[in-house]
Amino acid sequence: MADGNVISLREAREQAWSLPLETLNPAQPALFQADAMWPYFERLRKESPVHYTPQSEFGPYWSITKYNDIMAVDTNHQVFSSEGGITIATAPTEIGPLPMFIAMDPPKHDVQRKTVSPAVSPHSLALQEPQIRQWAGDILDGLPIGEEFDWVDKVSMELTAMMLANLFGAPQEDRRKLTYWSDVATAIPGGGLIDTIQQKVEIFTQYHGYFTNLWNQRVNAEPTNDLISMLAHGESTRNMEPREFFGNVVLLTVGGNDTTRNTISGSVLALNQNPDQYQKLRDNPDLIPNMVSETIRWQTPLAHMRRIAKQDIEFGGKTIREGDKVVMWYVSGNRDETVIDNPNAYLIDRERARQHLSFGFGIHRCVGNRLAELQLKIIWEEILKRFPEVKVVGEPKRSYSTFVKGYERLPVVIPSRN
Repeated sequence: MADGNVISLREAREQAWSLPLETLNPAQPALFQADAMWPYFERLRKESPVHYTPQSEFGPYWSITKYNDIMAVDTNHQVFSSEGGITIATAPTEIGPLPMFIAMDPPKHDVQRKTVSPAVSPHSLALQEPQIRQWAGDILDGLPIGEEFDWVDKVSMELTAMMLANLFGAPQEDRRKLTYWSDVATAIPGGGLIDTIQQKVEIFTQYHGYFTNLWNQRVNAEPTNDLISMLAHGESTRNMEPREFFGNVVLLTVGGNDTTRNTISGSVLALNQNPDQYQKLRDNPDLIPNMVSETIRWQTPLAHMRRIAKQDIEFGGKTIREGDKVVMWYVSGNRDETVIDNPNAYLIDRERARQHLSFGFGIHRCVGNRLAELQLKIIWEEILKRFPEVKVVGEPKRSYSTFVKGYERLPVVIPSRN
């Protein structure tokens, strides 16, 4: 199903509304790759917002699909634990669950998060803004006019790769290694990028080795403002086990890559699918910050986060048992019609556009959310200065994943410059 036999939205709608409710399983990568998961979540929000799926390729799990229920789970780390992983997929035994601060509960979570937070503080972002703008301008100035190219590769991946390398203090010539490793970290074997778990293990060995070298360089040098130096010199992180260091590297790589990269691509697609909104943006560039927030909601670049119940709890009229896997479907909560007016519409002047779930809530709210918004704001300010239109000329190729809701390819043409 990953390669050829793609389900259509019509077929998905028929399945979603005809299958016995108790068998409904939205955690199907092929549904997400086809952008056809929406009817499953519509039915679950309507008929079973706290829903148990007894069988799936990821094992049994609970789906939390409504906005307020997701907030309730996300802000209750006393009952719903992040320990052991944040995705519906269980880590393969060959790799095992990697310790990382997003997959920890307080107090350890708090001290590790605090160590890296200065890299994305308001002061740090103000210092980084001119560099991000320079990168964005250089990327856009190098794009071809009047011929088709892949926006994901030429723009979305390139800007986020440059930013990632800068955050880690890695050489810019290595930036595409970082995005490749991020993709491998979340890839499902057989989904297009890797074929086997063994292949993933071999790539992870290279990934781990690269960052071990960076750590060794930083730990023997004066502290700097990059993430690796912060971890190497931080009071609560400098003595962490190598595996824990690598887990945090994976977290920061994926977190710094997927949200921004896939929302940059999603913004171009959304504006093309809604030409009235694109015109509204051209007429009023002051709408860019609000458009960015609306796109992050509309795109929901990470579709879910997982928790494990630490005790039996009555929730939404159901009994969730200790040890059960609980999946917060941000992608569904961001389309919850009981909280968000006209949620399936893309409206760049939407009121309270930042009222979305894409960054999570509570102690695990995305540490780099302001950096993601800043990059998106800058790239669109620079696009509008240069081009009257970025025109999508073919169907996007979406990720084969229930976790990363993103794009592998987006064919576009820029007809002319301003």
